[in-house]
Amino acid sequence: MAKNYLEESKENVKSDVILMSVGLNRASVFYYSNPNRFQQVISAEKILRKIDDVYLLDGLGNILMSNVRDITDEFIVPSDEDYDQVLEGKQVFISNNQENKTTVMTKLTSLVDTYLYISRNIDSEILRYLNETEKAVNFYYSVENSQTGIKLTFAIIYIIVVTLLLFLSTSVAITFASRLTKPIINLIGASDAISKGALDVKVPNIEADEEFKKLNSNFNSMIDRLKKQQDRLLATERYEAWESVARKLAHEIKNPLTPIQLSIDRLREKYSSKITSGGQDFEKYLETISRQIKDIENLANEFSNFARMPRPTFKKINIVDIINRSVDFVKMSSKNIITFETKSKKIIINGDAEQLNRVFINLIKNSEEAFLELTKKNPNFKGKIDIEIISNNDYIVIRLTDNGTGISDTKKVMTPYFTTKAKGTGLGLPIVSKIINEHSGDFVIKNR
Repeated sequence: MAKNYLEESKENVKSDVILMSVGLNRASVFYYSNPNRFQQVISAEKILRKIDDVYLLDGLGNILMSNVRDITDEFIVPSDEDYDQVLEGKQVFISNNQENKTTVMTKLTSLVDTYLYISRNIDSEILRYLNETEKAVNFYYSVENSQTGIKLTFAIIYIIVVTLLLFLSTSVAITFASRLTKPIINLIGASDAISKGALDVKVPNIEADEEFKKLNSNFNSMIDRLKKQQDRLLATERYEAWESVARKLAHEIKNPLTPIQLSIDRLREKYSSKITSGGQDFEKYLETISRQIKDIENLANEFSNFARMPRPTFKKINIVDIINRSVDFVKMSSKNIITFETKSKKIIINGDAEQLNRVFINLIKNSEEAFLELTKKNPNFKGKIDIEIISNNDYIVIRLTDNGTGISDTKKVMTPYFTTKAKGTGLGLPIVSKIINEHSGDFVIKNR
């Protein structure tokens, strides 16, 4: 999987250099007339393509312009062979570049003797997993090769004692061969499944030598790490995509709101005094429009806040204090019963106190909003929310249970902008899920 990731990264960078060269060729008129504007175009293309380093070079390898992520990184000058291939109209991978970067160079056709040279950093975790996998495979082959020596030794012993212990030797041989080959067969089967993309496979635990047990344990641990890393990468990519949508959506919504509001004010100033019949209706219509504009503006602000959510700042915090703080805040305006139980007054974790406080407030308010539906049907209904912490040496589980309506589709509600509420934005639970994911935790919703 790590090798496929590296190959996919190379193809993506190759596509990006083609698209980026098209954009820079279109903006080439600014290269001489307005260099600052041209530098801005480079920065915009870099951000759009998620490129780490961008250089414009001449035929001698001199840097004409640059926009890099880390100025301390060493710049590798392309070889003459690289330049020759680029001049043939190809996009060339710079082969003598650092291991942790994918670098491609192409020719800018609209500028004289100018080449576009871009690179993207490769996830260090993927490189580490690749190295660990190669070590595991090498270790497996060393064990496999050792079978020959083991079988030869057994054959010599067998020849010596065959006349005296024929039956006993045969039994020992069958048992020994089974203990040796079965773990290897299991490893081969697991390796084959992983090569096909099945990261849920496990090497079964069977009676075997300590070396094989340790190998099986390490192999299963490696699979778990790969699976978790894959899930977190996918979750991060999904949230980044939703953040981009939220940012663009908020921008497109906010743009027309100001001129609409100004137009309403102009209409009020110009016609309020002139309308003799129906003046109150006219004012009521304008107020309705203004109120709807405010609702739309609030919705756009929610989108903007979701897109601008900062990365968590991890510190040593007491999770019990965070939950107490959230519960006390909600209780000030709540008419429902909220209880919090824990056997320990102090449970220290690494986390962002403000973001986790937001998580618990969102969850409690989500339950309270569900109570409103039941209150409309039964005025005597009393909402109840129970929060408890279950802690052991490995995990901290925080469980919130309510007696509300439940959630009909627990997977769909995790999708941003999906809501069943009349004035909901569909961002509450996705924000909770995003924060918990960034704290390396799991967020699960279950109906009783």
